Amino acid sequence: MKKIFLILAVFTALTTSVFAAKAKKSDKLKVVTTIFPEYDWTREILGSNPGKAELTLLLENGVDLHSYQPSIQDIAKISTADIFIYVGGESDGWVKDALKNAKNQNMKVINLLETLGDKVKAEEIKEGMQAEEEEDEDEEVEYDEHVWLSLKNAKILCAEIANALSEKDPANAATYKENLAAYTSRLDTLDAKYAASVKAGNKNTVLFGDRFPFRYLVDDYGLDYFAAFVGCSAETEASFETIIFLAKKVDELGLNSVLKIESGDGKIARTIIQNTKKKNAKVLTLDSIQSTTAKQAKAGTTYLKIMEANLTVLTEALK
Repeated sequence: MKKIFLILAVFTALTTSVFAAKAKKSDKLKVVTTIFPEYDWTREILGSNPGKAELTLLLENGVDLHSYQPSIQDIAKISTADIFIYVGGESDGWVKDALKNAKNQNMKVINLLETLGDKVKAEEIKEGMQAEEEEDEDEEVEYDEHVWLSLKNAKILCAEIANALSEKDPANAATYKENLAAYTSRLDTLDAKYAASVKAGNKNTVLFGDRFPFRYLVDDYGLDYFAAFVGCSAETEASFETIIFLAKKVDELGLNSVLKIESGDGKIARTIIQNTKKKNAKVLTLDSIQSTTAKQAKAGTTYLKIMEANLTVLTEALK
């Protein structure tokens, strides 16, 4: 999938005078995050006194990471940030120019993919998947951006965030370290629950009639999968061949469900089920945490709550 970001005008418009007009004097640490997992991890590490920092979620209205284009206001927020956290995959192609024009040259930048290094996986084309229309064998490797869907990755990334907060705000470093330890313990507990649930399951494969952003999660627990599209695919229509292949897999493996992600309408999943022998599989939804909004965050939604709900769904899918 290739995206073209037409944002040159944005950077031209953002002159020094514009930033000066918008800037507000504040002693608060400014942290800007692109997606909800980064935002919520930072919120947890900041702890019970989040007022010490001005924490911003850029993708606050549920827009998908893969289609997001920054506004002038977004670029302005990044420009004056003390810490900027982003995923670092192909969907973030706009970041390079945003940082080049940043007002704060002492900004601490956290790129999730760079932080994880060799733990990052290339997107995988599984048997039966719908090929992308513009697929080119000579293209560079496209990496799977959905690193936040691994609880094991989350521990590494939270530690990096805690280090950045401590570096920029050493007076509260001990608090950040304590909060990180407590949150890491909660991640470990949920990780163990996932492992136990997978071990207890009757099935070892999940099947998605949708995009598949959960490769990091299934790899963590030794699960296999089949899906209509790769995680970052822009395709929305599956071919007859893909539908029939996946329907036969449901029959062959005796699966009781076909899954979709939270933004999917379930049409492909239902069509797959209609083409199975028994036609009685359920459509279940796993949340890829790509469209969580600031409103939901304010209402109490957290990364761990979503991952706990996903565990309930996964347990059902593996029965």
